[in-house]
Amino acid sequence: MSRILIVEDEVAIADLEKDYLELSGFEVEIENDGTSGLARALAEEFDLFILDLMLPGIDGFEICKQIREKKNTPILMVSAKKDDIDKIRGLGLGADDYVTKPFSPSELVARVKAHLARYERLIGSNTVENDIIEIRGIKIDKTARRVWVNGEEKQFTTKEFDLLTFLAENPNHVFTKEELFREIWDMESIGDIATVTVHIKKIREKIEMNTAKPQYIETIWGVGYRFKL
Repeated sequence: MSRILIVEDEVAIADLEKDYLELSGFEVEIENDGTSGLARALAEEFDLFILDLMLPGIDGFEICKQIREKKNTPILMVSAKKDDIDKIRGLGLGADDYVTKPFSPSELVARVKAHLARYERLIGSNTVENDIIEIRGIKIDKTARRVWVNGEEKQFTTKEFDLLTFLAENPNHVFTKEELFREIWDMESIGDIATVTVHIKKIREKIEMNTAKPQYIETIWGVGYRFKL
């Protein structure tokens, strides 16, 4: 099911858009101000964005610009402003379409479906499928070097990502700190195995609900660590 984020400060319009899109089988989330809308757009995975132009906090132009700097997800801009200059600016910032209010909800649904179909054709024909690891709510994209925990993207340093990925690729295997240090840092662990402990702690803070009772990376006392399936 495709997931759509609507950023619209007029509650009645946002609810109407949501109703029509949900009737067409989409999962829809709403944010009513630009600041929270931008935060969710960058932090979470959506298949399409519908952005109002005039928003409190951050306007639709800036949201579009920042999304496009990081993602290729389709963007539809919606506005009561009919000036060509606004359409040109929105499309120039990377929006895929510009819809002028008032509009027919069924027209919006048709445009959403068309852009999603086009995007799926593009990524299906022009990109190689990413190497993905998925284990109990954790999704690791090895190709893009990105990690999501229960749908929320988390930021990892290079070594944190490498260590998490290595453990997840070898589930239920117990590794000593020395083995992990050699594998990830590519050198003998001469007095540096504390580095492993520090990185495990940082990874747990990002993926575990309760770091005192980890459900993913388990400490095997006196031996090392293992990633539990």
